[in-house]
Amino acid sequence: MLTADRVGSTSISISLPVSTASYTDSSDDETSPRDKQQKNSKGNSDFCIKNIKQADFGRREIEIAEQEMPALMALRKRAQGEKPLAGAKVVGCTHITAQTAVLMETLAALGAQCRWAACNIYSTQNEVAAALAEGGFSVFAWKGESEDDFWWCIDRCVNLEGWQPNMILDDGGDLTHWIYKKYPNMFKKIKGIVEESVTGVHRLYQLSKAGKLCVPAMNVNDSVTKQKFDNLYCCRESILDGLKRTTDVMFGGKQVVVCGYGEVGKGCCAALKAMGSIVYVTEIDPICALQACMDGFRLVKLSEVIRQVDIVITCTGNKNVVVRDYLDRMKNGCIVCNMGHSNTEIDVASLRTPELTWERVRSQVDHVIWPDGKRIVLLAEGRLLNLSCSTVPTFVLSITATTQALALIELYNAPEGRYKQDVYLLPKKMDEYVASLHLPTFDAHLTELTDEQAKYLGLNKNGPFKPNYYR
Repeated sequence: MLTADRVGSTSISISLPVSTASYTDSSDDETSPRDKQQKNSKGNSDFCIKNIKQADFGRREIEIAEQEMPALMALRKRAQGEKPLAGAKVVGCTHITAQTAVLMETLAALGAQCRWAACNIYSTQNEVAAALAEGGFSVFAWKGESEDDFWWCIDRCVNLEGWQPNMILDDGGDLTHWIYKKYPNMFKKIKGIVEESVTGVHRLYQLSKAGKLCVPAMNVNDSVTKQKFDNLYCCRESILDGLKRTTDVMFGGKQVVVCGYGEVGKGCCAALKAMGSIVYVTEIDPICALQACMDGFRLVKLSEVIRQVDIVITCTGNKNVVVRDYLDRMKNGCIVCNMGHSNTEIDVASLRTPELTWERVRSQVDHVIWPDGKRIVLLAEGRLLNLSCSTVPTFVLSITATTQALALIELYNAPEGRYKQDVYLLPKKMDEYVASLHLPTFDAHLTELTDEQAKYLGLNKNGPFKPNYYR
């Protein structure tokens, strides 16, 4: 019972019902999910998540996401009569969020069986994982996994007696790597790999170059719909969200260095510049470097500005971009974070030494303190900032998720011989189809070519409108 202070001569008394559950409920947080026996309402226990009781909250999150993912919902409707993934057994390793849940449930509607693990130890939405488990999906993930938990979850996904995956959907390449390492014979029945991230694609090209790629793979990361929308527009919004939620920093006047001016870097720089930050860029590629200069950013070497900047953001997809020497030279209070997929860009391991003190400030925020009292603010222990510390725009993820679904359908249904043991880009016609499915949301009306115009350009009136090499 809450009673308000008396105003004049009136007293207001308000009774609030006591909630018996909450998606933030942490009463059993100390217990590892690996040590708990959980079942969903149908008695199924083939999953490992934080708390199955959070399923109702997760379902509401998924329902909100569905409203912003029109293309996937359209695919579901079109699948009522046909099941293009009937017989597909998809093993996935991605961020487990409400948006991914919509993708997984769409794949199931298209006829696939799915088993899933998380590609990041911090990005799982526990309530969404619970909703998926309640819905019958075999999900092995929770927020705050250890490194050992991470690989254990992937192994539980893959290693099930009587169940053999025939498709892989990966984000970062860890699942593909694990199967190559532990269960190479599985590739005899796997029809293809769909990979989303620059890190995972790099691994695939390495395998292909070495002649070790056993199956066809689809490079979704370099599809136009992924590069121009997810990497750019998603990061343009989520970089600010992640930094605000973790540090409450004001961007106006802050000096920021963004390492890498690919699509992710472009999105980060545009957002920070619009908020009044002074933005520097580091780049190895002269083409991207020239783009940064012509967009009004100062191109520097990290060593030239490391002592003066307030925020350091990595988004290169590389390793050892910010090494211990740079960390030692940063100013007091410098914020350090990563917007690339992998946690290799910032040398966090070099900070775990006896002379440095770590203080947890809040979830995903650590102070690393030097002997002289200087401290830096490290976010998500150098892992992907936006999905570890905030959320990302659902509509943009709808574009990427639809691209992933179509890539799976294409590889799964391709006649033998169409794709060899190599890495392929999504056909441009599919890219354009994904984009077209999202236009009705904006009440957008495409102009149609006349026969004369189409003949003049040498195009089919219905596309594709760009060559396959267009990026």
